[in-house]
Amino acid sequence: MNTFHDFDLPKSLQKAIDDLGFTTPTPIQIKSMPVILSGRDVMGIAQTGTGKTLAYLLPILKQWKFQETFTPRVLILVPTRELVVQVAGEVEKLTKYMSIKTLGV
Repeated sequence: MNTFHDFDLPKSLQKAIDDLGFTTPTPIQIKSMPVILSGRDVMGIAQTGTGKTLAYLLPILKQWKFQETFTPRVLILVPTRELVVQVAGEVEKLTKYMSIKTLGV
């Protein structure tokens, strides 16, 4: 896979990625996408700044189907307040063109 277009993402998600200026997925993103999409558990280890957050968010958002509900549908647990802020911010950027509400607690 040479570009994010190879992931065959929904147009709204691809547009957000294009807006962010991301063009080439990192190795952790390339390797984790098919595994996560298959439903298997994944433990990914990579250096800071290699795109681990996007590696697990993209498969979740790729499979996202709109439903009119007010109950949470995805829960992401992280160990620190700083990571909560980071992950919530990334979700908001990636879902700019999607009907998704994000709340970091």
